[in-house]
Amino acid sequence: MLAQAMAELMPVEKLEDVLAYPNKNSENQPLVRVVRTYPDYEYLMKNKHFLKYFSPKELPRIKKLGSNKDYQKLAKVLHNGLGRRIARFKKAEEEAKGIPAKFLILLLGLLLLFVVFFAEIEENVKWLIIAVALGIGFLYVISNATAGLGRRLMPTESTGPKLIVDNSTRHNAPFVDATGSRAGALLGDCKHDPLQSGGLGTPAHLRVEAGAIHQANKGVLFIDEIASLRLNWQQELLTAMQEKQYPITGQSEMSSGALVKTRPVPSDFVLVAAGNLPDMKQIHPALRSRIRGGGYEVYVEDSLDDTSENEEKLVRFIAQEIKKDGKIPHFNKEAVSEIIEEARKMSGRRKKFTLNLRELGGLVRAAGDVARDKGLKLVTKDEVREAKKIFKSIESQLGASIIERKREYQTIVTKGAEIGRVNGLAVLGDSRAGLVLPIVAEAAPSASKSEGHVIATGKLGVIAKEAVDNVSAIFKKYVGTGISRTDLHIQFLQTYEGVEGDSASISTAVAVISALSNIPVHQGVAMTGSLDVRGKVLPVGGVSSKIEAAAEAGIKKVLIPEANAKDVYVTKKTKVKLVKVQNIQDVLKHALKDCSEKKKLLKKIGG
Repeated sequence: MLAQAMAELMPVEKLEDVLAYPNKNSENQPLVRVVRTYPDYEYLMKNKHFLKYFSPKELPRIKKLGSNKDYQKLAKVLHNGLGRRIARFKKAEEEAKGIPAKFLILLLGLLLLFVVFFAEIEENVKWLIIAVALGIGFLYVISNATAGLGRRLMPTESTGPKLIVDNSTRHNAPFVDATGSRAGALLGDCKHDPLQSGGLGTPAHLRVEAGAIHQANKGVLFIDEIASLRLNWQQELLTAMQEKQYPITGQSEMSSGALVKTRPVPSDFVLVAAGNLPDMKQIHPALRSRIRGGGYEVYVEDSLDDTSENEEKLVRFIAQEIKKDGKIPHFNKEAVSEIIEEARKMSGRRKKFTLNLRELGGLVRAAGDVARDKGLKLVTKDEVREAKKIFKSIESQLGASIIERKREYQTIVTKGAEIGRVNGLAVLGDSRAGLVLPIVAEAAPSASKSEGHVIATGKLGVIAKEAVDNVSAIFKKYVGTGISRTDLHIQFLQTYEGVEGDSASISTAVAVISALSNIPVHQGVAMTGSLDVRGKVLPVGGVSSKIEAAAEAGIKKVLIPEANAKDVYVTKKTKVKLVKVQNIQDVLKHALKDCSEKKKLLKKIGG
């Protein structure tokens, strides 16, 4: 969207058409000619040989609009650019010089028919003439099916230009989306000619095809996921940016087009590229250096401030999505408010709106489809809420299925109290799908005589392993001596998908402390939060999704970091008691079952 907006702001008067001409001195090096797409009167006076391509009625209007610098109106008046006019003029001029091939074939066919039916010749000769006629007809079909064969059968070879970049009918600077393009589509190509031998081939200049970098000349070239381009393509792209021109050649080494290389073709474009942070290392360093040297590297935020101005922009966005779809009904005020509330929730941060407009637009369309199925003229908040259930991502649907399966097999326990068992909370993958993550800890005599070990299992990632190491400092400090001869086993139950991140730190700490001190943990309590080595609870992401997952699992109380309190966006139907915690003492106070050992432990921690 930003790239398209940039193209609309760029000047139209600089648009250029490009024509490829045959090179008499070197057949495989076609000549290139660049002309102004919409020339003003001053340009035509400097190049008077172009005047013949415009009618006497057009010249006064060109003079008037050119002097007023009204190039957009000039583009609408001329309609056909100079390059297209030249190509058509040359083609008509060439056709006028010789007898059309169709006429010759028709004349020859009539002559053969006359000989067969009216001339007194032997029967076998007649059949021979019929066979010859059929052969000529077959050759004519082949000549039309294979590019260039018909031209080469003519007495004169085609010398007319080929228009390879045509900006006719454009009223704005070109915007070219080259996302996913291969080398030929991006950098230009020369077609393979299977009939290049024996004088039957297509002339080199007629096989030249401009690439996206040439089509975007004087405009904007947009490439999404730029890291997906091969490094050698990125180098060629860099060359085109630096030189502002790039010759066209065949991109396949096995093709006859590889022998062809044109003179440099203009490629003066503004590159707008997009990618993801993990892919930055796959972008050529020289290309990044060029971008920083002549432009900007911009990190696009994933959220915006929750202000009345931005709220109005979201309302406008909803209206645009409805208009763009064209099939769904409009939204009433309550439905719009529900969408805006979902934008707050999707951001996962206090006083922020999400900038994931693609997903937000999907929710708008889903709500519209629900209302249309009901035959409603306006979408209400009920349809939006119903659409949220339909609109769930694969991860969310999978998360609900996993929770149901674990509850069925009693992997998730939500009642009673158990030693060393805690219901942690997590998000599934990169989505906003919450998941209840049971964690079990057990203390056993050390297998080593020298020291005890902390053994964590469950396909833990790097950050998750480091979080377990950090938590070790907590229970070593508060539980007391004797740990040096104890092995602590921590298991993240049935985490076949793997565990990453530190949001299960407080859950791990509670499970281990419970196992070491033999104090049961309330199973109706779930928790999420990170811990530093001094026992302070730190904020985490995806709090709202985790709370909803806990509610769906039947958990009644959820412990969250105090810093995340304003990040919570849950519906009123989510019947869960939220408890804000600041440190490990607060966590243990709400998670452990009341008993004398608990009082002693809290007293020891409180100092």
